[in-house]
Amino acid sequence: MGSLGPSVATLQQQPKAGKSSAAAGGEQHRQHGGGGGGFWMPLHYPRYRKADYEAMPEWRVDCLLREYGLPVAGDLRAKREFAMGAFLWPDQY
Repeated sequence: MGSLGPSVATLQQQPKAGKSSAAAGGEQHRQHGGGGGGFWMPLHYPRYRKADYEAMPEWRVDCLLREYGLPVAGDLRAKREFAMGAFLWPDQY
């Protein structure tokens, strides 16, 4: 197999002042795009099942989507469907 190109990911910790609750727990994020700006991605993929998303309260769905840099718009049904589409494989829903 050939390479898809150079990797540009770097690990950085959030600054101590003004940490988010995930960063306060010691979780690190991966920054894509190099340099100071860019896209932040949590290192761990969410491990929820379809039933978990269907029962998840709106505030938790909002936090999950924000954590992954995804849009948080629409009603609760739309947010849950978006999260399931983003994080579940097609055979899981």
